[in-house]
Amino acid sequence: MKKTTLILVFLAAMTLAFSQTDDASAKRKTVPNVDIKDVKGNVFNTSRINNDGKPVIIDFWATWCKPCVKELRAISDLYDDWVKETGVKLYAVSIDDPRSSSQVKPFVDGQGWTYEVLLDQNSDLKRAMGVGPIPMTFIMNGKGEIVWSHTSYAEGNELDIIDVVRKVAKGEAIK
Repeated sequence: MKKTTLILVFLAAMTLAFSQTDDASAKRKTVPNVDIKDVKGNVFNTSRINNDGKPVIIDFWATWCKPCVKELRAISDLYDDWVKETGVKLYAVSIDDPRSSSQVKPFVDGQGWTYEVLLDQNSDLKRAMGVGPIPMTFIMNGKGEIVWSHTSYAEGNELDIIDVVRKVAKGEAIK
């Protein structure tokens, strides 16, 4: 009986951890005010994450995370079209630690990604936003409110992301 209860608790916890959120509390949440760095080593305060009233994608990733890289590559193939259609801006927040963060800029340059890439070397923003497993993606509306989040990546998830971004760009409610 104890094993069954533990298994059920574990499954419930995993379901919550790997689900997307669209509840009312997530819609009122904003990005916490944290100092991180850009890829040039300059301090970047997260209060500067905005897009002049247009949607924003914040994607937590790392160079060593294969699903993260797959997701960002898939988005990269479509990103210019997304920008033209919705005006969206993507901030790719690397959680590579201080030892490996020097590899982020060359890695990103080699990929040809045009995203704004930020370094969260000490995981300050990651902790402040409650990010668990990566990749983890957040979408903000034009008011700076987080209206959607999703953990993990499977081929085709980028289409879910753009569907949400399109709704946000039109001012539609996220369900």
